[in-house]
Amino acid sequence: MSYRTNPDRILDNIDRARNRDAESARFQVDRQALGRDLETEMPDVDATTSERLKRIFAVLEKAYTKAAQRSEMGRLAARFQAVGDIHHHHARGDVSISVQYLDHERFDDVGVSPFEIRPYEVADAKKETKTSRADVNALRVLRKELRGGVLAAYQKLEPRVRDAIRDRADMGHIQVQVTVDLRPGEYLAPPSQKLLDDKPSEESS
Repeated sequence: MSYRTNPDRILDNIDRARNRDAESARFQVDRQALGRDLETEMPDVDATTSERLKRIFAVLEKAYTKAAQRSEMGRLAARFQAVGDIHHHHARGDVSISVQYLDHERFDDVGVSPFEIRPYEVADAKKETKTSRADVNALRVLRKELRGGVLAAYQKLEPRVRDAIRDRADMGHIQVQVTVDLRPGEYLAPPSQKLLDDKPSEESS
């Protein structure tokens, strides 16, 4: 019996392929973390635009806090220790905000802010966490990117939110969802060289 036609070898290869496919499918599901908050208390009929904006932003803050505290954030950070997933601690992602007007026919207002996590950021986080665990350091970086991404996405979104307020779409129940999506960055150089290429020099800063 040849090496190629060995039944045990063939079955092993099939099992490995299935495991890779299952892991890939699971990563597509596990690569997101989200938080949402629902506001059911109606604003006053004579509430000002500023007051109604504050109401929406308060819901956004609660959704952001829930997203930052979700266990999925820990699982995303753990990907930085998995070989082949977040290659050499380099990742790209997006933070998105969705404002949903549940008592109005207006479509959801959505804002997105992309981000990139480079190897030196995970390494620099060790100074604050005092640990070399990649997942702990990545979680700190992820939460920082989440906060910055929420603020950046809301800046893009605010003009549309003001339009919704003019249309009185917010005069009812509203829900805000915050989502962070993470995916591997492209591998372009060996780890040591990539670290040197990505980290900003002291002269340029």
